[in-house]
Amino acid sequence: MRAMVYEGFQERPVVRDVPEPACPPGGAVIRVEATGLCRSDWHGWMGHDDDIRLPHVPGHEFAGVLAQVAPDVEGWRPGERVTVPFVCACGECEQCRAGDHQVCARQTQPGFTHWGSFAEYVAIEHAAVNLVRLPGSVDTATAAGLGCRFATAYRAVVQQGRVAPGEWVTVHGCGGLGLSAVMIAAAHGANVIAIDVATPALELATRVGATLTIDASDGTDVVAAVHDATAGGAHLSLDALGSTATFQNSVRGLRTRGRHVQAGLLLAGHATQEVAMPPVVARELDLLGSHGMSAHHYPAMLAEIATGQLRPDQLLGAELTLEEGVDALLAMSKGSPTGVTILRPNGPVAGT
Repeated sequence: MRAMVYEGFQERPVVRDVPEPACPPGGAVIRVEATGLCRSDWHGWMGHDDDIRLPHVPGHEFAGVLAQVAPDVEGWRPGERVTVPFVCACGECEQCRAGDHQVCARQTQPGFTHWGSFAEYVAIEHAAVNLVRLPGSVDTATAAGLGCRFATAYRAVVQQGRVAPGEWVTVHGCGGLGLSAVMIAAAHGANVIAIDVATPALELATRVGATLTIDASDGTDVVAAVHDATAGGAHLSLDALGSTATFQNSVRGLRTRGRHVQAGLLLAGHATQEVAMPPVVARELDLLGSHGMSAHHYPAMLAEIATGQLRPDQLLGAELTLEEGVDALLAMSKGSPTGVTILRPNGPVAGT
């Protein structure tokens, strides 16, 4: 099969033939119809993830058709349209038994712990726990963006962030994750302030539900602007990028008893942050992490997509071949593209 492979971190990947993955016991092999190019893939290529072993095939958010299903997996058959969370759970550990598959102690992640979806086929383990059946109303390009960015944003806003109608929500960073958070928070009745340094990202944020936008590229005091616009600070704030500036602005922009959710990855030089704890204690602030979303929580999100309450298709950007995806991955060193970039390892799907 054809796949995008890199032999060394920060070395240019190449598209070449590699062996097709074997179906693991209890697992499945999926023919990839669409896969999202995510900033997490760039972090992996940069060498920021200790799980990656070289040579490596990236890609962790995807949708497609079941090509093989292990004999011991009940309820699934080849030919079904599926997607998968980027965290594939074991289904048996303490966290999984509690329903918290997204923090599984023995999790695997396509594109990180093993070869991923920038290929014609991808294998997953523990298929019965991790496969998500796609409704006919959700096309594969839209579904590919759900596995990481959109589902992560859904859990961050709805489950971890506990968003409520009428609240002020700030979203720091309007890449795919941030734009998803803007849409989800607005669809749940919140007043959303989108913050970014790129005009196209802020324009798209407005189109998908932002009440206000703040351009952080012009020297604006973001924290002061948030407090002024919200008459006291955000009820809920998300760092959807993962940088010192976005983290600090998110926490400092909260009102009393506000909730900060860290959804963007804070890596490399941004991994350790200083937090003034007296305000956290005195104002009872919540500082929360959010890491993906379990497969068994997908139905609520998919139901909102089916009714049109959520429109993740509006966040789609360019569709590229694997070869074009190489340059798109490298270009992330200069910033994230507007919208969700989709790669088609097996070529365009009929009718698209």
